[in-house]
Amino acid sequence: MENYNIRKINKEDNQAVAQLIRAVFDEMDILKVGTAYADPYLDSMFEEYNKPRAVYYVVEHNEKIVGCAGIAPLENEAETVCELQKMYFLPEVRGLGIGSEMMDLCMQSAISFGFESCYLETMPFMLDAQKLYRKSGFETIAEPMGSTGHVSCPVWMLKKL
Repeated sequence: MENYNIRKINKEDNQAVAQLIRAVFDEMDILKVGTAYADPYLDSMFEEYNKPRAVYYVVEHNEKIVGCAGIAPLENEAETVCELQKMYFLPEVRGLGIGSEMMDLCMQSAISFGFESCYLETMPFMLDAQKLYRKSGFETIAEPMGSTGHVSCPVWMLKKL
């Protein structure tokens, strides 16, 4: 895919990002309770990531948000641990290498913020996502870390930065 741009989220992107995330949940029939779908700030992502040591990126193609992902400190965990959060892409941009590019950018940001490891949670049937995470150096761990509130996500992964 040509002519796409990865950039930091703007306030004007809030509605499009929330719609994208909800659309992926609907498409994949992901549980809505105990997942990112139910996060109270889903409609105000710009504000949520406009904090120290946090960043949220969007992928824009033809003036449409087609992907997103962010980094933020992992709540109730050591300050050296961050979380890869809300990484979602519309079907038409999956498998094109944009996820790897987004992952690299997020990990570079995490390192620049001084984090030493990155945590994530996902669903067991999201095998393509897990393949990307493993390719990026994430390993499955036996139990959850921090307090994400995502009790319905039973796959936990960690990467040393």
